[in-house]
Amino acid sequence: MFAKCPAGRPGTADEMANIAELLMSDAGAFITGSTFLADGGATASYYYGPLQPQE
Repeated sequence: MFAKCPAGRPGTADEMANIAELLMSDAGAFITGSTFLADGGATASYYYGPLQPQE
């Protein structure tokens, strides 16, 4: 699965922590009700790229 996603690897703990830091900091004060897909691009690739399901 990881090899097929655009990032080609799983996210690191530091990368996930950066998202949390942004959301909890003043820089993220205006971000509300949002979903952050931290999946290395797998979801976007599934719907719009080479991982798109066959009809």
